[in-house]
Amino acid sequence: MTNNLEQSAEKFLNLMDKLRQVGPQTAPPKEANISPSQLTYLTFLAAHPGCGIQAMASGLKLSKPSVSIGVSQLEESGFLTRQSDPQDGRAVQLFLTTEGQKLHQRTFDFRCKKFERLLTELIPQERTTLINLLEKAIKSTENETQGETK
Repeated sequence: MTNNLEQSAEKFLNLMDKLRQVGPQTAPPKEANISPSQLTYLTFLAAHPGCGIQAMASGLKLSKPSVSIGVSQLEESGFLTRQSDPQDGRAVQLFLTTEGQKLHQRTFDFRCKKFERLLTELIPQERTTLINLLEKAIKSTENETQGETK
């Protein structure tokens, strides 16, 4: 069983490497002049408007100083804005600007099109099976990771 698991892990790793080469992850549009990590911050903020730097760092499993630097750069570039938290005047909430929303949407649309091309040869049942299996594997790993941090 161990050997089979090791072989499966190695094959999966190879497939993930190929997916990165052809797949949906992409650098941000050149005109945006931001890094892939900053794009990750924009994506997180689009899903969690009004969050703070600590919440973003926790959600992305990154250090607060790293996120703080990236957020400052995005603010300087005009892609996000900080607003005082109405419940706590010392805290700030982060929001995408109109330009940040446009950049996020362009990148999201591009990535979705790449995924659609990747999945186009699968019948609907195969797509559902693939997604369900990936969700199951990820959830299992997340549960293990959360158990380690408790």
